[in-house]
Amino acid sequence: MTRILVVDDEPSIRSTLSIFLVNAGYQVDEAESAVVAKKMFDAEPYDIVVTDIVMPKMSGIALMEHIRKNDSQCRILIMTGDASIETATKAVKVGANGYLNKPILKGDFLLEIDINAKVVEAKKQKRLDDLQQEEYRRLLENTVATRTETLSRSMASIIHLLADVVEYRDPYTSGHQRRVGNLAAAISMKMNFTKEFSNMVRAIGYIHDIGKIVVPSEILSKPGRINQIEYKLIQMHSQSGFDMLQHVILPENFAIAVRQHHERMDGSGYPLGLKDHEILLESHILIVSDVVEAMTSHRPYRPALGLNKALEEISANRNTKYHPEVVDACIELFRDDRYFMDDSLGEIHIPL
Repeated sequence: MTRILVVDDEPSIRSTLSIFLVNAGYQVDEAESAVVAKKMFDAEPYDIVVTDIVMPKMSGIALMEHIRKNDSQCRILIMTGDASIETATKAVKVGANGYLNKPILKGDFLLEIDINAKVVEAKKQKRLDDLQQEEYRRLLENTVATRTETLSRSMASIIHLLADVVEYRDPYTSGHQRRVGNLAAAISMKMNFTKEFSNMVRAIGYIHDIGKIVVPSEILSKPGRINQIEYKLIQMHSQSGFDMLQHVILPENFAIAVRQHHERMDGSGYPLGLKDHEILLESHILIVSDVVEAMTSHRPYRPALGLNKALEEISANRNTKYHPEVVDACIELFRDDRYFMDDSLGEIHIPL
């Protein structure tokens, strides 16, 4: 219900206008002065204030100025027997929404009140609609955030599952993918990439050898040198990994980087013989990480070659086989930051 405050120092006018309003269905209070009205409004704001202008101690104009400092929504109607242009102009400047000349006619008065009451209700409804829309937006955002988090956890579990599949298939290189992923993430951070990008590269590293599940296990675990046919079968794992990930709900660059992790900048890699900028940046990081980890780790066909040999390899082929900035970051990581190979499960990020 619209709440109205009638302010006039003449009791008969206050009483008459209040009766009109109550009979029309409004909730009405009266104030015998602007001073009293000010206190009443401060205690409990009103939707509409109908006020005389000329009153002792405090004028209706001063009351309007006070109301407007605290409430821009309240509708203010002024009443006066001095219907001068100067008075009306001043009232409008202060913020009056209507102007009533005394003596006030019931029909004109109630029409003016009805117009302003409708404005009040329309604004209230708009505020309510805005609040409901804001609540709906927050609810929608929370729902999306929850579903995104659920999807992210599901995709992370897929990454961990795929990584475990390779390790069960090839136990002799247990931890290789995690070490590559963690090193790739550390290199990315050294290159000042964002945490999200670095954790994404780590996630790709965790599954970069998924294609090895198509390679016969006796070849993967074969001691001694492998023959040309066996090497060709092992080389298939990059393309096989790409083919498998095409059917998994993961960002496109995951599958592409898995296929590219044995490419080289000079085109001497496989399976596509890509060069330089044809290779994704995340792939360049994985390429260096994979080479360094492989050379520092034991394999069924050879003992570990050591970190110095691995760093010599990437340094000697900097800007030919391996991306120069990635090589520099990797060398700094080991020589300046004393990085050590880590096969623990780190934080991963899958862009959605």
